[in-house]
Amino acid sequence: MKKLLFNFFCLTLFYSVSVTSVYGQDLEIPEVNSYESFIKLEGATERFTFFFNTSNRYQENSAYDWFDRVSEYEIESERERDSSAIRYYKLIQSQIYHDLGDFEKGLAIAKDVYKNVDALEIEQKTVLLDIMDQTYGQLELYDEQMNIREKKKESGIIENVYFYDIYANLGMYRAAFDDYFDKVRPNLDDTDSFAQADFYNNVGSFLRLDNSIPIALSNYKKAFGYIEVYINDFMLDKTEKSETKGLLLKGIIEGNIGKCYAQMKNYELAIPKLESSLEFIKKHNAGKYSKDYIENILAIADCYIQLEDFEKATDYLSDNVDIKRTKDILKKNVLFAAYYEKTGDYRNSTQYLKRNLRIHDSIAINKSEVQKQMLASVMGRDFKNNQTMISNQRALLEQSRNELDAKEKRNDLVIIFLVFTLLFLAGLVYAYMRSIKNQRLIAKQKGIIENALVEKDSLLKEIHHRVKNNLQMVSSLLSLQTKNTRSKAAIEALEEGKSRVKAMALIHQKLYQHDDLSVIEMQGYIESLINSVQSVYKKGGHNINITIDAEGVELDIDRAIPFGLMLNELVSNSFKYAFPNDEENGKIYIHLRRTKGEEGFFEYTDNGVGLPEDTDERANSSMGLRLMNRLANQLQTVLNVDKGGEGVRFWFNFK
Repeated sequence: MKKLLFNFFCLTLFYSVSVTSVYGQDLEIPEVNSYESFIKLEGATERFTFFFNTSNRYQENSAYDWFDRVSEYEIESERERDSSAIRYYKLIQSQIYHDLGDFEKGLAIAKDVYKNVDALEIEQKTVLLDIMDQTYGQLELYDEQMNIREKKKESGIIENVYFYDIYANLGMYRAAFDDYFDKVRPNLDDTDSFAQADFYNNVGSFLRLDNSIPIALSNYKKAFGYIEVYINDFMLDKTEKSETKGLLLKGIIEGNIGKCYAQMKNYELAIPKLESSLEFIKKHNAGKYSKDYIENILAIADCYIQLEDFEKATDYLSDNVDIKRTKDILKKNVLFAAYYEKTGDYRNSTQYLKRNLRIHDSIAINKSEVQKQMLASVMGRDFKNNQTMISNQRALLEQSRNELDAKEKRNDLVIIFLVFTLLFLAGLVYAYMRSIKNQRLIAKQKGIIENALVEKDSLLKEIHHRVKNNLQMVSSLLSLQTKNTRSKAAIEALEEGKSRVKAMALIHQKLYQHDDLSVIEMQGYIESLINSVQSVYKKGGHNINITIDAEGVELDIDRAIPFGLMLNELVSNSFKYAFPNDEENGKIYIHLRRTKGEEGFFEYTDNGVGLPEDTDERANSSMGLRLMNRLANQLQTVLNVDKGGEGVRFWFNFK
């Protein structure tokens, strides 16, 4: 009993907490030259902060311009023997080398700064360790990369050491997927659309590399949806750096979608996505080395080779891109070999294949053994890290258990007090309830009746809504059948059937949208029905002036359904046959009114070509005429037709 009461109090407290929305203001960012702004700053600290907070810094000036300027500042700091400023400028130089893809030089500078890593401020230390982490990964020195990550954890920069990207680089894509999903998904903020986009993009990449292309494509599309939400969220307070970061991620995701299409051999869909990705990366990652950019160029070239558009393929293959990774060099050689083979130049094709063989031979001797050593080291560290995490979790669980025991003892006292308090209150309430028992019973019964009426209305609306949805499903099935049908007569029959189904669905839609579920307001229904029929007969009905006079008339569902089907037939026939030349002076007049008491009058006229002379003879064979006569019988009336004069007139009286 006491545990139930305690759980109740905990749940009440939990549900009493609410989350408020934060409304940001869209930033208007003036267009400035980042390089010139950097030069105008005073002091190494300001320049360091500005450099690493400027995302697209090489847009106006190249990385080499930045490097030359930073080198001047570093030399000046050495003259002044300002060790702090020297460290700032060395970190900037290391990052520039990394952006250029010259990882060895960048790492050499970073190692020099790392000698005094414990003396660095947290901002400097974070930048240094991030650069070294990324650089070791690019150089495939995963053991060193693990050391850096352990240093980051020791410094409080990250909570746990992660391994999923290293698993992916070692070709263990399924292990990378599992580790990434387990480590990242539980801490993912569902309201952070950028984090969601980045998560699903990484999941898609692991799956794509593991050749699970359809599932990867599904995750990439999720990522694209989230990044679109992030970019278009004008209520979110975004800086220039975060906006650029979002646009760059959008380009990377588009490129990944394009690579999926290319692997599925759907080259026509792949090429636009890859080209769009190149534009995004080139614009929002200007001057920086990007493996995604290189992969996309090679993927586009492959698509054009497969489509035998060799001119465009050579444009991309000849693009002056500095390729760093061995696997990208091998891929480019394979593409050149395929290009020359398809163009009949077998000699050059053979030369590129031989180049790949030489590259394979040069790296195959040591690579396998090195990878085994790296894998063993990473797996050992992963195991050790997991053991540490388990130990920490056990300690936390033990601490939580002790805290729960202490809380339970306190709760026992609270519950005892509450029980006596409740008993006292129960006595008071019992005395009070005896005096108002009859009034409460009446109020309760009244509430039950009102709730039953509300529930009945809700159920009726839900029924009409579901019927409308089911009829729309039937209409969709007829549309699908139409696309798979070649017979013109069958297509026309299916279109007519679809129009009739839509007319019935519209009845149920109007019912659940109306406060009074017993009747349908006919003026709005007829207008919606006319729009529905016009959408079916797209080539007709646009130059016809349609007048509807049914204001204030309401019908129940038993009369509205046959009436709607009959009106659907009449309007459809007018669109199909009454105006063959699509005259601009075509007119349709629909009149519905209450005459006296419960009597009603309906009239439909158009000024078209009229009915054919053999209408009476075809009455039994024409499905439309037979249907309208049967619907008139349901309304307990007779459909009258006047064929004299211009056009045609249908009318009847009904109850």
